[in-house]
Amino acid sequence: MLRTFKRGTHPPAMKNTQDCALLEFSVPEILYIPLSQHIGAPAKAVVNVGDHVLQGQLIGEAASFVSANVYSSVSGEVTGIVKKPTAIGMEVDHVVIKNDYKYESVSLEPLENPTKEQIFARIKEAGIVGMGGATFPTHVKLSPKNPVDVFIINAAECEPYITCDYRLMLEKGQDIIDGIHCVMKVLDVKKAYIGVEANKPKAIEYLASIVPDDIVVMKLKTKYPQGAEKQLIYSITKRIVPAGGLPADVGCVVSNTHTCYSIARAIAGEPCFKRAMTVSGEGVEKKGNYWVLNGTPYSYIYEQCKGDVDEKMTHKIISGGPMMGFAQVNLNACTAKGSSSLLFLSNKEFEHHTPSQCINCGRCIHHCPMNLQPRDIDDAVQQQDYKKALDLGVMNCIECGVCSYSCPAKRTLVQSMKLAKKSIKERGIK
Repeated sequence: MLRTFKRGTHPPAMKNTQDCALLEFSVPEILYIPLSQHIGAPAKAVVNVGDHVLQGQLIGEAASFVSANVYSSVSGEVTGIVKKPTAIGMEVDHVVIKNDYKYESVSLEPLENPTKEQIFARIKEAGIVGMGGATFPTHVKLSPKNPVDVFIINAAECEPYITCDYRLMLEKGQDIIDGIHCVMKVLDVKKAYIGVEANKPKAIEYLASIVPDDIVVMKLKTKYPQGAEKQLIYSITKRIVPAGGLPADVGCVVSNTHTCYSIARAIAGEPCFKRAMTVSGEGVEKKGNYWVLNGTPYSYIYEQCKGDVDEKMTHKIISGGPMMGFAQVNLNACTAKGSSSLLFLSNKEFEHHTPSQCINCGRCIHHCPMNLQPRDIDDAVQQQDYKKALDLGVMNCIECGVCSYSCPAKRTLVQSMKLAKKSIKERGIK
């Protein structure tokens, strides 16, 4: 029987790049490397305009424990430190580097049979964050306040379109396993589980053929949001993370496939300055999976991938997946550690209906994986009654978008959830 969680939905997979092997993406002349590629305090620049930097050189130093180092993805000259919006709309400092195309590099010292303390220090030093999109600094996640006995690897990749983790599993499986063992050593756990959706049979078969006895490949039902942390934990262990709680509260730590791969590369001496990324949608001709250097402008990716497709084909640009990603107002943002995909969607690939009155069908409630009442929360938000929204449990919303997707009236339910959470925090409502 396939492992799964309660509720959720089944959007079309649209994974037409799953057979596209990872290729090296071309590199632009100018890169804009954000100093905030993670949750927490932005890194502090340790380079100045006019400096010559090497690929793999530290250019931004973590400003606090909940922060992450930032490294140059090319060799060249620092021509500026400017404020630019990121893919989520935040104005942050970017180090501007003019690529000299020499790719002179510097690396960290490779670690041979490292201790748990050395692994932890290297993860922190290399600037590893959650590469599935959450971008929480990994060294912080690996410092749980409660003891844990289970490590779970999120290989579900349940968002439509995205296939870069799938390609990683097929092409870099041993690196992923090496990274898993590093985390197990840090956490001192004896068992790890890789959760993979059933629509990835090749990845399941391959990983099952190479994993040692202390790692189990778990076949999950293809359902969204199977890759959400709390849902994944329930699917694999049947443990329920309490409201307002963390995975460590039930003895679990969860990391993304790409994060484990990046940890293995860090142990080998490579800091985090590039990632696997899916480019897809009918608005581009050269769909595929690519190794993209951090700081690559979205505009450059579009120019390299659009081919002969008319620009008018693209009606919406999304950084990330179509369910939880962020629509872009332009192509000014640049890639970062959490840039899993960039989608150029045609008019046929997304709905653009005007929201209408709620018909009280209850679909949003029936499908919500967190057992919330999106309809009632939305009603409270319309009345600006954020205390009621809080009482209805809005802070437990994982912003998966299932409510909006399932709503026949096309109401902007997940946007109401986000607004309520933001307003409650800003106003200090208890």
